[in-house]
Order: sequence, then C-alpha cells, then structure tokens
Amino acid sequence: MNSYIYENQNSKSFYNMAWIGFVVSFVGITAGIIYMEGDIATKGFLLMSYLFSVTACFTVAKVIRDKHESEKFINKVEKSKTERFLTENLPEI
Repeated sequence: MNSYIYENQNSKSFYNMAWIGFVVSFVGITAGIIYMEGDIATKGFLLMSYLFSVTACFTVAKVIRDKHESEKFINKVEKSKTERFLTENLPEI
C-alpha cells in the first residue's frame, strides 16, 4: 500500500465559499422552478434537467481531480526512480 498523501491547496474560506455558492444557487433555481408559471410537466422537466446537470458537474470535477492526482503520483514515482538510478550509477563528485 502506498503512503501518498493528497496535499490540499485550498483555504478553509475558499472551501466554505464554494459550498455556500452551490447551496444558494441550488435553492435559487429550485425556488424559481417551483414559483414559475407553468404546468407540472414543464416544472418537472426543468427540475430533473437541473439535477442531472448538477450531478454531471460533480462527476466531471471528480474525474478531473482523480486524473490530476494520478498524474501527480506517477510523476512523483518517476522522479524517485530517476533520482535512485542517478545516485546508484553516477560516481560521487
């Protein structure tokens, strides 16, 4: 098992701002759809479309983050292998 630790670069305030922004936009859109003039089928379609968009955004963000983390880890392993090779095969200066 590896001992790779993810280094988070975001501040607590940025994290809070992101979640507050998400909650405010979610509540705003949901309220807008509920109070919109129109039949229940139209409101249901808009609400389902919005929920699908939100879940798709979370999935895309997770996939991008996972790809970035794996590339970062692979680069770290490759750098370590290179350093070990150089220290084993190059004479001391």
